Amino acid sequence: MTEDVPKLNAFPIFMRVEGEAVVIVGGGEEALAKARLLGQSSARLRVVAADADPALREWLAVNGAELVEAEYAPAHLDGAVLVFAASGDESLDRRIVEDARAAGIPVNAVDRPELCDFFTPAIVNRAPLAVAIGTEGAGPVLAQIVRARIDRLLSPSLGPLAALAASFRVAAEHLLAKGSERRAFWRAFFSGAPERALEAGDLAGARRAASELLSRSTAPRGHIALVGAGPGAEDLLTLRAQRLLMEADVIVHDALVPEAVIAMGRRDAERLSVGKRKGCHSKSQAEINALLVELGRDGKRVVRLKSGDPLVFGRAGEEMAALRDAGVSYEVVPGVTAAFAAAADFELPLTLRGVSSSMVFTTGHDLKGGTLPDWAKLAISGATVAVYMGRSVAADVASRLIEAGLSPDTAVAVVENASLASRRRFHGTLADLPSLESRTDLNGPVMTVIGDAVAGANFEHSEPLAAHRKQAAKAEPQGARI
Repeated sequence: MTEDVPKLNAFPIFMRVEGEAVVIVGGGEEALAKARLLGQSSARLRVVAADADPALREWLAVNGAELVEAEYAPAHLDGAVLVFAASGDESLDRRIVEDARAAGIPVNAVDRPELCDFFTPAIVNRAPLAVAIGTEGAGPVLAQIVRARIDRLLSPSLGPLAALAASFRVAAEHLLAKGSERRAFWRAFFSGAPERALEAGDLAGARRAASELLSRSTAPRGHIALVGAGPGAEDLLTLRAQRLLMEADVIVHDALVPEAVIAMGRRDAERLSVGKRKGCHSKSQAEINALLVELGRDGKRVVRLKSGDPLVFGRAGEEMAALRDAGVSYEVVPGVTAAFAAAADFELPLTLRGVSSSMVFTTGHDLKGGTLPDWAKLAISGATVAVYMGRSVAADVASRLIEAGLSPDTAVAVVENASLASRRRFHGTLADLPSLESRTDLNGPVMTVIGDAVAGANFEHSEPLAAHRKQAAKAEPQGARI
């Protein structure tokens, strides 16, 4: 026995309105809302209102719609294919509904579902592609929430891509066999080189790519997207990154990328961990480069998922060089880098008028050499310094900067697991920073921000570094301190 499937009381359809008259009766906010909705179509919009609000008048003038300034009469519905009763007056709306039905015209009465022949959906507009969400009038706010979620998933380039597909339809039906060959072409068209070219705004390039797909019988070329996964929180992923994850055949990810972010990809996508945490490298960089080239040559759509931003200590340069040399198509999708997430966790202004007008990103390892790097001089002159992966070199960073002339009282902010609910925040001065190195309770990635601008942070939810520094000093043997 099959399980009963809920039945729709309103069947969704797409109605042709190009060049047709659509009438809205009403002059207030409800009429304006419907006018804006219908304004996304190519219908001829006619609004009937004896006293239209200024906002409605302005919208109609800007969008070239007709305003009939008169009390409503049945003749105003002549020639319409759809009618909207949006007067706000129940008795008038009922009369409009009766007149429309008598004329055989489908009618919608705003906020009166019992009077409606049809319901207006929430629309995701990627013309000629459209997604309509309806609730049969039961929950318009729910429809808007769902619309917002779908809107985030769909690239703005889908409309032009659908229009381009229409121009290739006849040629594809003529040149390609019905079935798997034709499906393979359209799959490569909508998720391959034509789609990527339009994403970049290159219509001519998209046409060339589509023509190449149509003329060759070989498998589509692979593509590698070097994607920033952000600092950890999955809702900090960019919309483009999320779309690419949903399209990927293979997800190649670093160890620091949380499972919640990886899980945003297709469930049937192959997942390959390439590790690379401190002291635990599952693959060398050369092996990762070779893997990406191999996957690209195999025609795979790959997301190379990197923590933070690929171009900030992500070794993306080496991977891009390998892909370029191998002739494999690739793109870079930026992500929120850990320094920005740490600053947000602390409500910390990385630049501050009159205090700091420049920034330095570093791993801190630069300070272990014999020569003081140029950025250290910037720090002394007032730049804000963001130190990545800096817990194990905290003492070196502090001592060399103090030695170079930076005040030991310079403010410091430290975040473990920036952006995540499990984050921990610490604050203090440059003199307190070496206490990080001896801490065994910090297992997540640590971000350190140094500079006078740090003093403007919110330390309400932060622990002082000095407290642990004093505890470590007490625990240290007397002879060791001497």
